[in-house]
Amino acid sequence: MHAHGKARLKIHFCVLLWGFTAILGKLITLPALGLVWWRMLLVSAALLLLPGVRRALAAMPPRRRLAYAGVGVLVALHWLTFYAAIKLANASVGATCIALGPVFLAFVEPWIARRPFDPRELLLGVAVVPGVALVAGGVPHGMWPGIAVGTLSALLVALFGACNKRLAEHGDALAVTCLELGAGMVFLTLLAPAWPGGFATLTPPGRHDALLLLVLAFGCTLLPFALALSALRQVSAFAMQMATNLEPVYAIVLAVLLLGEQRELDLRFYLGVAVILAAVFAHPLLHRERHPPEHAELLGTAENRGVTD
Repeated sequence: MHAHGKARLKIHFCVLLWGFTAILGKLITLPALGLVWWRMLLVSAALLLLPGVRRALAAMPPRRRLAYAGVGVLVALHWLTFYAAIKLANASVGATCIALGPVFLAFVEPWIARRPFDPRELLLGVAVVPGVALVAGGVPHGMWPGIAVGTLSALLVALFGACNKRLAEHGDALAVTCLELGAGMVFLTLLAPAWPGGFATLTPPGRHDALLLLVLAFGCTLLPFALALSALRQVSAFAMQMATNLEPVYAIVLAVLLLGEQRELDLRFYLGVAVILAAVFAHPLLHRERHPPEHAELLGTAENRGVTD
């Protein structure tokens, strides 16, 4: 197999691993705050063990460190709301809401990147409205709070994606990820007293949750990060985005196979997912003439890597 074909397989394997994050979020019994805090601690601590990461952090100007730390707060809030949505609803709903990230990005990025707004991006926003309505109508009313929190998570992923994109060329990918996740962990520590359960939510997990957290941190975060960095040398950013837009599909299929979530949702939900994904896939096709730089900095911190467009 040619190097390009191997790179595409790596990308799809990464997307499959990222799809497992929603499944693990449902299986881990920790509350959302504790789950995210431990994930951030494990990944940032592992990266800090690398001498190259420590050197890159030491060489980074203080103002840039502060900027990336601010983005890390957005990452923490995104992951917190993502896993809260899964706890309030289920993995399928959480993954579907995150698919709205590119829609929000179409409106957020012109403001943050200071570029003109493209009217075609308004079409993307309009196109997903029927899909969102179908999704809401296809879940039990008790899951609606999960949809609301998941939609907020999609907005947050667009915000930190656009901010990271603006800072992309200024830092080493691993060092940036380490700094952002470390800063996010500190922020969540400060937030814990105001969270239901207080600092008790940060207590060491039991054996079951600890094992799943290790899989989440290393198997679904660091491993795909390393594979994606390798694959980006062989595939275009456009090809990367089209593959990563499949993440909600993988997550929903896994939720059906492993969790049996189709019993909680009706046909309208899946029709809504199809409408949303059709709009999300159409967006990069309409903008194919704009080839974005390959922002590896976004790989380690997004649940939906499609926001890199």
